[in-house]
Amino acid sequence: MASIFLLSQSFTLSSSSSSSNAFPFRPTPSSLILNKRNPFVKPISPLKSLISSDSSPSPSTQNFWQWLCDKGVVSSTSPLAKPGIVPEGLGLVAQRNISQNEVVVQVPKKLCINPDTVSSSDIGKLCSGLKPWVSVALFLLREKAREDSTWGCYFDILPQTTNSTIYWSEEELSELQGTQLLSTTMGVKDYVQSEFSNVKEEVILPHSHLFPSITVNDFLWAFGILRSRAFSRLRGENLVLIPLADLINHSSNVPTNDSQWEIKGTGLFSRELVFALRTPAPVKAGEQVLIQYDDKKSNAELALDYGFVESRSDRDAYTLTLEISETDPFFGDKLDIAESNGFGENAYFDIFLGCSLPEGMLPYLRLVALGGTDAFLLESIFRNSVWGHLELPVSRANEELICRSLRNACKSALSGYHTTIEEDEKAMEGGSIDPRLEIAVRIRAGEKKVLHQIDRIFREREMELDGLEYYQERRLKQLGLVGDQGEIIFWESN
Repeated sequence: MASIFLLSQSFTLSSSSSSSNAFPFRPTPSSLILNKRNPFVKPISPLKSLISSDSSPSPSTQNFWQWLCDKGVVSSTSPLAKPGIVPEGLGLVAQRNISQNEVVVQVPKKLCINPDTVSSSDIGKLCSGLKPWVSVALFLLREKAREDSTWGCYFDILPQTTNSTIYWSEEELSELQGTQLLSTTMGVKDYVQSEFSNVKEEVILPHSHLFPSITVNDFLWAFGILRSRAFSRLRGENLVLIPLADLINHSSNVPTNDSQWEIKGTGLFSRELVFALRTPAPVKAGEQVLIQYDDKKSNAELALDYGFVESRSDRDAYTLTLEISETDPFFGDKLDIAESNGFGENAYFDIFLGCSLPEGMLPYLRLVALGGTDAFLLESIFRNSVWGHLELPVSRANEELICRSLRNACKSALSGYHTTIEEDEKAMEGGSIDPRLEIAVRIRAGEKKVLHQIDRIFREREMELDGLEYYQERRLKQLGLVGDQGEIIFWESN
């Protein structure tokens, strides 16, 4: 018996046929290498990019700017951009016209906060065995509580909360019922709670004279700050907070590329390193300097990391988690084939609205479902060519199992939501809506649309099963045993 297992954050399905880490959500090898940030609500539209001239900065923002001037980070007389009040809260406002790719912010590395900063501090030895993000989180909380902290003015402008789902109340989270984002959010919060319990026993309590009274909510705040504000993909840097640069907000209307920021030397003979932030598009005086955080992130990832979503349909996604069951009689062979082709016992496929199925998903599905008379493809003689065979339909029974399982899985997942797409769209018609409710409605509507899309793809495929060409037919054609009309040719001896 071959089994096909289709797993996701919101459903588990197992059906059979005679033919089958760091974070507690799907991690990447660098799932704690954090990206850019937006500590406020949602991306602005082009119409909101102009800043009101009467929006004066708060005293804490003015103190932060003076601190930057005192440290020589910016010029008090001719700055390219300054912190300003914008629709998102705080942002970088151009003080003159800025050209594309012009360096708008340069921050000395010595003013950045990263694991090396922690190592050289008075709690460095205590944090040496901790995960990098945990050590930086402890450093943030300790420095935030100190009146003489070097970064005191910076901490004063950091938000106390964001619209990230990790900060939502139980009532607000109930609006995410049935979504993958809800289970991901709860998993993240459980993870942070677990890490806090460990570091509390190992570091905080034994050295209470060095640490303020840190609670799990404090620790969650630090986690969220890192999640939303830290830069990554820098030379020699995987986790770094950069004062001033991290005020830059997001817009999907600007191009994205990794050259928007870099670590570089200040001069030919200088050894001092600075973080340099460039403008990806021209900016007029009085407008916000904006970047795009990541054009490949789904709305669920944007909501979790930054606390906003976009209306673009290609941000709506659903993650299918596929598994080769350990109870499968061909488990070892299937796992070997999967690993030889860049997959493993579990495979994760992000399906975006309006986009085709991810590369490798159908071959992996066919591999998981392989069994019965099709199991000969698992023999060692086919090992180097089997993936190529799996890229095309193997047999009607194999393809039918895939279609039936995917459609049943979609039906199961859709039953977990407490609203319909029509109800979600109606909720959005009212105009003014609470930012967190807007996130919830867009997320659940988007997930359901993608699930309907998956169901439609495999429903149409089911209707085409009789017309598909399967392995045996392809093989007969290769051997010249099938005629032009698809009939099998027999030779009789004279």
